[in-house]
Amino acid sequence: MITRRAFVRSLTGSLLCVSLGTHGQTAGKVYRLGQLREGAVPLSRVFWEAMEGYGWFQGRNISVQARFAKAPNELPALAMELVKLNVDVIVTDGTPATRAAKAATGTIPIVFAIGGNPVQEEFVASLAQPNANLTGFTFGGYAQKQLQILKEALPKATLVAIPTEARGSEVARVASSMGVRLKEIPVKGPDDLNAFFQSVLSSQADAVLFTNIAWTGPHQRTIGAMAVKNRVPLVATWRPFAESGALLTYGPTPLAYQARLAAQVDKILKGSKVSEIPVEQPTHFDLVINLKTAKTLGITIPQSLLLRADERIED
Repeated sequence: MITRRAFVRSLTGSLLCVSLGTHGQTAGKVYRLGQLREGAVPLSRVFWEAMEGYGWFQGRNISVQARFAKAPNELPALAMELVKLNVDVIVTDGTPATRAAKAATGTIPIVFAIGGNPVQEEFVASLAQPNANLTGFTFGGYAQKQLQILKEALPKATLVAIPTEARGSEVARVASSMGVRLKEIPVKGPDDLNAFFQSVLSSQADAVLFTNIAWTGPHQRTIGAMAVKNRVPLVATWRPFAESGALLTYGPTPLAYQARLAAQVDKILKGSKVSEIPVEQPTHFDLVINLKTAKTLGITIPQSLLLRADERIED
């Protein structure tokens, strides 16, 4: 005969077992999430709102070990620090940070956000089946589209300056077919920006194209303001560039990918094999045009481009 107390105790134990088995968590354990990137940009509120929806709360069952590099050459040592801390998962931002994390560990799961092609970078075997300790989010091949939009806005542009770091991207492979020559100019970080724009002016480039580069995160407004101050049409990825002076931006909806990264981290922490979690790509891109900058630079944006804009900044 089973007493009521025994039944409740048995039922509670069963539910606990089901919960732990389903979610793959260890009761009472505080999981450690490592973050690695160039530039001091903490994981966004969008990321943490998604994580909380999955049951993860900072200070309660998950903690963050963030390592921010001031320059790319610092990334390998910082990656090794995270490995020595034996974090449960590493979230990286940018190709250099992902490469450093991959070199540091072949066992700790890595969830990346990169602008390049993770297959070409040899981070994963394929987007659908990574077959490695890495997965994440790739912003995909939209640099080519950025260049196409640049040419539509500035049809007479034949020389476009790009940061040297963008070498090898798809924009370099398609530029000649658009009648564009690329001027590669070194810019490793914010300290190089003044010299970069001076080189842009001395080269007489018709425009500047900033593809998605991790270190620019905290400096997007600075770069946009410097571009308009130097009277240089700038095409970039994220809206803050346009807000501060870039002619236009084209890229994935800001921060939307952070929720997808959180979903991947959640799966890993709850027991899924990282090698079986597909790499995701953006599904929507935003075109923002700064008409105030266009007026300042004496540029007339074609009506066809204006009609496609998701947003126009006019004041």
